[in-house]
Amino acid sequence: MTRIIGVDIGTSLTKAVVFDDDGLAVAEASTPSELDQRPGGHVEQDLDQVVGTVATVVREVTAALDGPVDAVALTGQGDGVWLRDEHGRGVRPAVSWLDGRANALLADWQAGGVASEVFRRTGSGMFPGCAGPVLSYLDTHEPETLDRAAVAGYCVDAVLQRLTGEITVDVSDASLPFLDPATRRYDDAALAACGLTHRRDLLAEPAAPRTVFALDAHGAELLGLPAGLPVTAGPFDLPASAIGAGVRKPGDGILTAGTTLACQVLTGDAAFDPDGEPAGMFLSTPDEGEYLRAMPAMVGTASIDWACRMFGIEVGKIGELLTESGPGAGGVRALPFLSASGERAPFVDAAARAQFSGLSLEHGPADVVRALCESIAYAARHCFDAAGLSGTLYACGGGVRSAEWTQIFADVLGRPIVIPSDPGVGARGAVLVAAEALGEPYDAERWAASSRTVQFDPSAAEFYKDGYADYQASLASARQLWRL
Repeated sequence: MTRIIGVDIGTSLTKAVVFDDDGLAVAEASTPSELDQRPGGHVEQDLDQVVGTVATVVREVTAALDGPVDAVALTGQGDGVWLRDEHGRGVRPAVSWLDGRANALLADWQAGGVASEVFRRTGSGMFPGCAGPVLSYLDTHEPETLDRAAVAGYCVDAVLQRLTGEITVDVSDASLPFLDPATRRYDDAALAACGLTHRRDLLAEPAAPRTVFALDAHGAELLGLPAGLPVTAGPFDLPASAIGAGVRKPGDGILTAGTTLACQVLTGDAAFDPDGEPAGMFLSTPDEGEYLRAMPAMVGTASIDWACRMFGIEVGKIGELLTESGPGAGGVRALPFLSASGERAPFVDAAARAQFSGLSLEHGPADVVRALCESIAYAARHCFDAAGLSGTLYACGGGVRSAEWTQIFADVLGRPIVIPSDPGVGARGAVLVAAEALGEPYDAERWAASSRTVQFDPSAAEFYKDGYADYQASLASARQLWRL
């Protein structure tokens, strides 16, 4: 059996998993990453600490195996800006995709047409935590930092550089916001629209699909593995999760109910509506001619954590509350936009904020939690409507561990949901890509055989049609208020 350690470098947790020939985990480890959140919307991470988490989980998994490791496959969080020098050292803390310091700048770009111009050229809508606004903000406020940097990249390629010495980037990470999806090359006009032509040399050229790198002496010492061991890097976690879950045919989609509510649909067509809402991502995949139309909303499991803190309850009690309050949450309605950075898909508005309506003294925590979970499901439907879901829907993430919430998603979306049997879907995708790159592919259909399917309730789905219409009407009104 080929032993590939899949490493998923998440925002708050780094995970490593090794799978057997059936796609089941035979060894796994995880350790937390640190987020530095400060006033003004600043959210940063220390590259050394993140690299340390990778070393920790790889060493732990290696110790649990009874044989040698054949390769390491990296995936992880995307967006943000991870500035490094030529040796891979951070020249400043990494700016996270959660960062909101560029909120005002992006609002100006939206009003002035910059965001629409970039979208027309690349199919990707910008949000405060993506590379365009962050680089422009730093160019204005910290130009000396950019002057010291050799590369402005992302989490996965930052870790790759520390392990192999290579300066590169996966085409999926490079997709937002400067890459033309049809040519897989940077669009100079998109860079110019953001005022970043003079920083073009900070953008690494995307590696060819399924490029295999090798651990250098430093990386080998760090991970406790032999120098020269094959390493792959990418795609980043959104497309990696789609591959790991089983998305194979155009029209198929995946719902990731995690910190981000990521909704993606596979397409074989690079064409998009240049005059559409400038939001979402048009991601290149390892297969040329295939793309993912991604709508990674800022709403997600963080909203549930907020509700648990507000009511002083454990996350494990959510299922009981959802059962206690039925469809429609006793008349309570919600808009779920609790992120301080607003929303980024299927629309972009840094001013987006949550709302609850229909509350009375007769309602309790169960109704509020149910309304919040239903509103996040409505947000998922909004995203999939924009992305063009038409085929099989898969799902992963911490949210689908709740059977009750998963049922709400199925009923609101009005379609069955296929859930892979094993955790670590992002790592699974990275391992599948790595195995193909090494010329020893796994049987993807065999890996998918142990998935389970959650069916939707037709009567509940019919009920939620009206609920979704109400959600859309409330959202349209709120978007007018956010502009005031």
